[in-house]
Amino acid sequence: MATMRMGSPLLALTRLVIYLSITLPLMPVQALAVAFNMRLARSLPVFYHRRCLPILGFQVQTEGERTTDQPVLYVCNHTSYLDIIVLGSLIPGSFVAKSEVKSWPFFGWLAQLQRTVFVIRRGSKAGKQRDSIAERLQEGGNLVLFPEGTSNDGNRTLPFKSALFAAADTQVNGKKVSVQPISISYARLNGIPVGRTLRPLFAWYGDMDLAPHLWRVLGLGAVTVVVHFHPPVTLDDFASRKDMAEYCQRQVALGVAAANAGRTMTALPAPGATPPETPPQPPAEPHAEAGTGSSKAA
Repeated sequence: MATMRMGSPLLALTRLVIYLSITLPLMPVQALAVAFNMRLARSLPVFYHRRCLPILGFQVQTEGERTTDQPVLYVCNHTSYLDIIVLGSLIPGSFVAKSEVKSWPFFGWLAQLQRTVFVIRRGSKAGKQRDSIAERLQEGGNLVLFPEGTSNDGNRTLPFKSALFAAADTQVNGKKVSVQPISISYARLNGIPVGRTLRPLFAWYGDMDLAPHLWRVLGLGAVTVVVHFHPPVTLDDFASRKDMAEYCQRQVALGVAAANAGRTMTALPAPGATPPETPPQPPAEPHAEAGTGSSKAA
């Protein structure tokens, strides 16, 4: 597809060199900070991701407010590995990722240095994964979770898996942890709205290979990423985890739809109220490099 070959190879190479020149020296520093449980291990990733944003040409536009509660379980739609850089620049915390990520060359090392919680997403391991997430929250660390369980083409928000909300029952100082939904959308490229056909430039899903996809991203121009922080909730606001998962998914879906359409989202209803109707989700966009056989869940 012609749109998938767009970008400047010279720009991509320049950005890659700059990215590595920042990343490689900071990796041993972060490794020492993690090994000795220093505060730097929590603050350095935010510094690092913020430096990566201009290298990629990303301009982040935030809406809403990130809660000051701590710890917080952030739940967000998942478009690609780029979400880690964007959210990591805004949130002091770690991510929840599938166990396979740990073995990825280079990016698996970066994930470990971010103190990622790796989980095995199988029914028989549900209790262990819940305990791993709850333990990090009880230690006071913020976590970012992608409850869709996989990445997608960025044009829709998939249903949230309620089992992944088990950690919302975690209590810290006698109170259940706050859960804050987040919407992320790669909305504009060089000031022009990114439509359905161009969104796979940023979305990484199906059978896409990482290296060619990253090379294309590095060769693009200025990208506007819209991140919407929705009001936080707790499990006490709902009758069940399933209700919480559905509520958070609706809020995130509305935020994604608004950003994709270039609109500012209106005030959201409180839990228990009837939220506005989610706009119809468009059908999947066929793509020559994207398959449906593998998952890019993080």
